[in-house]
Amino acid sequence: MAGRINDDDVKAVRDAVPIDAVVSEYLQLRNAGGGNLKGLCPFHDEKSPSFQVSPAKGLFHCFGCQEGGDTIAFVMKIDHLSFSETVERLAAKAGITLRYEEGGYNPGHQRGERIRLVEAHKAAAQFYAEQLGGAEAEIGRKFLAERGFDQAAAEHFGVGYSPAGWDHLTRYLRGKGFSDKELILSGLSQEGRRGPIDRFRGRLMWPIRDVGGEVVGFGARKLRDDDNGPKYLNTPETPIYKKSQVLYGIDLAKKDIAKVSRAVVVEGYTDVMACHLAGVTTAIATCGTAFGGDHIKILRRLLMDNGSARVIFTFDGDAAGQKAALRAFEDDQKFAAETYIAIAPDGMDPCDLRLAKGDQAVADLVEPRTPLFEFALRQIVGRYDLETPAGRAAALDEAAPVVARIKNVASQHEVAVQLAGMLGILDTPFVVRRVAQIARWSRDRGGRGPASAERGRQAPAQIQAPAAQSGPALNLRSPAHRTERELLKLALQRPELVSPAFDAYGIDEFTAPPYAAVRQCIQDAGGATGAPSDYLATVREAAPNDTVRALVTELAVEAIFAKVVDEAYAGDQLVTVRLRAVDRRIRDVQGTLARLGANGDPERLAAVQNELWVLTQYGQSLRNNGAAAL
Repeated sequence: MAGRINDDDVKAVRDAVPIDAVVSEYLQLRNAGGGNLKGLCPFHDEKSPSFQVSPAKGLFHCFGCQEGGDTIAFVMKIDHLSFSETVERLAAKAGITLRYEEGGYNPGHQRGERIRLVEAHKAAAQFYAEQLGGAEAEIGRKFLAERGFDQAAAEHFGVGYSPAGWDHLTRYLRGKGFSDKELILSGLSQEGRRGPIDRFRGRLMWPIRDVGGEVVGFGARKLRDDDNGPKYLNTPETPIYKKSQVLYGIDLAKKDIAKVSRAVVVEGYTDVMACHLAGVTTAIATCGTAFGGDHIKILRRLLMDNGSARVIFTFDGDAAGQKAALRAFEDDQKFAAETYIAIAPDGMDPCDLRLAKGDQAVADLVEPRTPLFEFALRQIVGRYDLETPAGRAAALDEAAPVVARIKNVASQHEVAVQLAGMLGILDTPFVVRRVAQIARWSRDRGGRGPASAERGRQAPAQIQAPAAQSGPALNLRSPAHRTERELLKLALQRPELVSPAFDAYGIDEFTAPPYAAVRQCIQDAGGATGAPSDYLATVREAAPNDTVRALVTELAVEAIFAKVVDEAYAGDQLVTVRLRAVDRRIRDVQGTLARLGANGDPERLAAVQNELWVLTQYGQSLRNNGAAAL
């Protein structure tokens, strides 16, 4: 077994590799004054840079988590390497030949595990690249050419080809001194009936590099119809490859991402190639997994979360692409950068777009950007009928908690105003208050969703509004609903005072879902007009469940507030409930007009304007004439 690395060689490595050059491979550094540099610490999450590097002293220190040391300590910590593995890696970069005491220099067998696996991948990448020029790889070259990639492009991205035989790479790497154990551990080979065989066979190969530029895995694309495997096959999880922690193209894009504070996230290897060749050199892609928290950490260190930082997601325009965009939005608030989405009008991905319309079309794709929050909200809102009060209410219930997640209060307010516009709700302050209320409520509960007990108080079982309610429980005894409650009590206890007008009231005139359910029970029981002796029993039997039935009983026995319960009092309740319904409908129609705009269909505009006039006149009549106008 090899001994300790010579002390003089360790010092030579430490002196030869500048600490700022090494650290800059993992995060963006900026001037901190006094000859020092600063950046976001890669060892803990932070929003303002407390990580400092002193090139003159060859040291780093984080004032947040207290991590510190020299170049060797930094690489050991960030790449999880042993001391000897780190020195060997840095020595290779600096071109220094190391000497080992107690046994002398051994060129290969005494390397650490990670170093050996990285070297195996480097050799495999060279092997695959050489194979791309062979006769068997013509199908691979044709695949690239059909997508607009020439030989120079393939060389730039290191694209290669894995031969279709069983063990071409395995035999090649064995000849380089790698053991079968190392080949299996690396994921380059897999167990066969008679020993290790190649994992990738007859496929186009993309080397996947970490942020430091080391090859740690491969993405392999199927080329032949008789290949029964998946379209894309990636390296399995290994000691050096975690798909949730790598971004394809990050080695090529990292300098420009840091320079312009912008990253473009695409879906595939060919999309990254297309973007870079079109001049969008900040493009990167995930490797067979959804964009997640570990990917965000990589980008945050490069973007440094300054105020001008931008992350643009490009997804296919199909349902799967939209779903991917919404998944990305789930992690949106982990960025301090602003996030956007770009979808080509015809739904093409960057590779197809470049092929069809050229480089400029790809560059233009990421310029007219839609904020990711706006895309997510429009996806939610688009599922509801905004022409109905119930549809707008349900859309607001689902969208408001999404807006409430925005941590910046000013941004949250601005997005809430935009949400009101999307929904056509003219009472913008109401939407803003609703969002702020949910945000406060969520903070009070530590960011968790509503407890089941609170949902239970919100409305009786099976009579919820169309969308699940989010936020504080609905107070059924609030002033806003008191009149509806009084009218229902009259309809159950003194039906002769409110009929026949009451029976003409729609279910939607009762805004609280529990009260709408009771109104439905009365209607199903035959109405309040000419109520028979078993009227209450019939209404209770019409209830869909015990919860609604209990509310019917409660309203039937609760005292009516008025000292004198007569036709005048009943008329006041009828008028108030109807007038509020008319006012709501007026706001709905005004919202429709706002959405149609001045350039809307003339016939549609005329019909909506006429409805608005009729409603306004009816509302005025109710105010002037009371129950006589019903």
